[in-house]
Amino acid sequence: MSFDDLVRSVLMKLGLEGAKRVKKFFYRIPITVLQDTVKYDCFTISSDEDLQVMFLCRRQFSEVRTPELLAKLVDVVSSSGGSNRNTTTLATAAGSSSRPAIGSSSVPVYQPVVQPVASSSFAVDLNGSVGDEVGSRKNPPNPLLGVAPLGVGDGLLGDVEEDDVEPDMIDDDSGDDIGASEPALAVGGSSSGTQQYPPHFSSLDLDAMRQEGVSGHSVGFGARDAEGTAGLTEFQVGQQFQDKEQALLSVKTYSIWRGVQYKVIESDYRQYVGKCSEFGNGCTWLIRLSLRQRKGIWEVKRYNGPHTCLATSISSDHKSLDYHVISAFIMPMVRADASVSIKVLLNATTAHFGFRPTYRRVWMAKQKVVALIYGDWDESYNELPRWVLGVQLTMPGTVAVLRTSPVRVGGQVDESQAYFHRLFWTFLPCIEAFRHCKPLVSIDGTHLYGKYGGTLLIAIAQDGNSNILPVAFALIEGENAESWAFFLSHLRQHVTPQPGLLVISDRHNGIKDALEALDEGWLPPSAYRAFCI
Repeated sequence: MSFDDLVRSVLMKLGLEGAKRVKKFFYRIPITVLQDTVKYDCFTISSDEDLQVMFLCRRQFSEVRTPELLAKLVDVVSSSGGSNRNTTTLATAAGSSSRPAIGSSSVPVYQPVVQPVASSSFAVDLNGSVGDEVGSRKNPPNPLLGVAPLGVGDGLLGDVEEDDVEPDMIDDDSGDDIGASEPALAVGGSSSGTQQYPPHFSSLDLDAMRQEGVSGHSVGFGARDAEGTAGLTEFQVGQQFQDKEQALLSVKTYSIWRGVQYKVIESDYRQYVGKCSEFGNGCTWLIRLSLRQRKGIWEVKRYNGPHTCLATSISSDHKSLDYHVISAFIMPMVRADASVSIKVLLNATTAHFGFRPTYRRVWMAKQKVVALIYGDWDESYNELPRWVLGVQLTMPGTVAVLRTSPVRVGGQVDESQAYFHRLFWTFLPCIEAFRHCKPLVSIDGTHLYGKYGGTLLIAIAQDGNSNILPVAFALIEGENAESWAFFLSHLRQHVTPQPGLLVISDRHNGIKDALEALDEGWLPPSAYRAFCI
């Protein structure tokens, strides 16, 4: 659903079409779901991208069954330009059928009993479990899981780097270092200043909670106590972790939530020691983790905590918020939707941790997650020969032509390995179907944005009802005369042997050279060429 579709649907179900228009939506967004409590914040929805954040949050928080929206409605300006400028703030449940959430047959107008909220985040802690522990930083973290903060789609967080088409390689940037003077952008509220919300927008909705929590179920990461208060509890001597990576992730996450820095004193395959950066200057925080070799687990052997220092400066970034920490956080989002943009992941990370990492760091984190889920690029290319063999065995009649280049080491050819060069393939149903299609084929290529680049070539046919049918494919190093000749020669040999064929293409010189080759069968009267204009 698009944002405009949502607007029309709400106005139609409220019976206000033509009388009101939606200025914006406020989404009652869950930011933390523990065993028996849910914390909410407010997220402004004013674009398609913001709406996707809500859908993403729905997948992340399955315990909260009904998303709730607050619609800010204003009068439609008449043709004469006049308007009574009445503003209606109407709470509706996104999953309801035709009536407002408060159950009135008339259009309800809220008169909030709470004072206008000037702060952008008004629900940092609803049950007081955190207490003064967030007092050491001026911008406490907003533990928002899997959604982007306010600003997505508003232009507040956008820059030229944050494109939805993700490059595979990103140049290094100096923004990876700590020390940026600007504080992290406010999240969760309105960018336009003071807003008024219905009281229930900052309270718990017990009906929407899962009543039976899973014992010991953890939310987020880092050390927690048995009550699962807020992810800000202290480590305990004897606390165990599955491996060193999990232990380091917990220490880094703890440091980020506290808003303090620590330094690594010792790190090897047997132990890990960290001290507060202000150790010896009034703070005694120290942690020592060791490997229990018999069990293969890591355990807290010594711990001095909590921190007794205060954050001395405000920064929009945090040293411990590296791409390893980010990758652990965004793993569920990427697993649910591998096409989720870096911009959404960056804003979700900022909202969750309260610090804003660089675009490059989030990109690196997503690359790590994709590699963990789907394998890395080298593994993917190494699977091609096995894939070709598997397809040919399971689909007899499949044509696949794999070309490789030799690997030379010290002037000698290494016979044990080879470089991928080109691959052409087509399936038997494609070959048979083309016999019943119009005597024409459209050819084109599209760039691949993976680690090794390349181009995907495709040949498209058209049946008698003008439905399109892909009939042949190729992976090549790039569009040139040799690569097009490789594709077109096998296309002619295996798929399109018919005389009098029409070839439709763009004006690429590589295609021109390949079609004009004397021995390939693409010259008139065997085939004719037309340009796609």
